[in-house]
Amino acid sequence: MEITHDAARCLFQTEVNGTRAYVSYVINNGCLDIEHTIVPPEIGGRGIAAALVKATYDYALSQNLSPRASCEYAAVWLKRNPSYKRD
Repeated sequence: MEITHDAARCLFQTEVNGTRAYVSYVINNGCLDIEHTIVPPEIGGRGIAAALVKATYDYALSQNLSPRASCEYAAVWLKRNPSYKRD
């Protein structure tokens, strides 16, 4: 799947079978905070949310930003991937 970054809208997104999924984030005080992870049910269960969150946090680290998660899914993802935690 191809994931694109729309920096102007603070989104990472992909389209699967004509349906869009995305992660939205904000940057504040040296942190990139994922606010929402949206994967419609018709394309769920394919690892799309995990791929979007990973792409977003890979971007955060490349920009020397600390990953944060207001979104519950992203918070669980960070717990499962402790190498992304920066304090």
